[in-house]
Amino acid sequence: MQEVYNKYVAYLEAERNVSAYTVRNYTSDLMEFFAFVRETGIDTLKDVTKLTLRSYLAHLMEKSYAKSSIARKLSAVRSFYRYLMREEMLKANPAATTVSPRLDKRLPAFLTVEDAKRLVESPDLTQPQGQRDRALLELLYAAGLRVSELVNMNVEQLNLATNEIRVWGKGAKERVVLIGAPAAQALNAYIEKGRRELLGKNKNNALFVSRYGGRLPARTVQKILTKYSRSIDKKVHPHILRHTFATHLLDGGADLKVVQELLGHADLSSTQIYTHVTQGRARKTYLAAHPMAQGETEKHE
Repeated sequence: MQEVYNKYVAYLEAERNVSAYTVRNYTSDLMEFFAFVRETGIDTLKDVTKLTLRSYLAHLMEKSYAKSSIARKLSAVRSFYRYLMREEMLKANPAATTVSPRLDKRLPAFLTVEDAKRLVESPDLTQPQGQRDRALLELLYAAGLRVSELVNMNVEQLNLATNEIRVWGKGAKERVVLIGAPAAQALNAYIEKGRRELLGKNKNNALFVSRYGGRLPARTVQKILTKYSRSIDKKVHPHILRHTFATHLLDGGADLKVVQELLGHADLSSTQIYTHVTQGRARKTYLAAHPMAQGETEKHE
């Protein structure tokens, strides 16, 4: 199993070009699956059956994992078996019909326009790190980037003359995102001054660099957001700014397909979750504002 596992990890890193974060999750989940398989007395992957996978699903449920965690773990197993089939190491895929538990639909959290503005304007622009943080926050909000896309971005991907940025998303898919004047100005100011000071004698093409001059790690982005989210008294993580980007675009009348393209979603259904947010807000506004929206009892209370 170990030899096949090592080849699969190399395949993920080299051919699928997935992020280090995804590789780490997949490998962790697969190691848990292999441990379960060994505990059941199975020595080779060829002996794993549909029944084995059903037992593994029951095992995960007994351990009280969240449905989302179970779904992720099963997704890792299915991806692994698709690889085995692709490499013709197996004749049948026991994971092909394994169904993940139905997930509860949760609407994405997002910031108001006022909170988003206060958040991105929080950094101290007299300091190089503050200039970097302002550009980083502006870009997350203006372009709806994933944190992996942000930290892997290089300077040459920016075209500040046209306010366009080339982004490589999941599966190394390229897309072009647009940014507004405030984000472009913040990026330009950071590149001209703050980035140069942070780089020092280091030489690299990373857009966002740490105080030591190296590429900014994803975990530092979260620390930056935690620091500035105190200005709005809300806990903010990078994906909330992505949700905010999409919600504010739809609130402003953007077409759903355009938002899908800007987010880099392969499936429109991934983008449609945001329509539930905007429809819910529209309903609340209507019920609160329209004179005929409430019953007679409610109006006279």
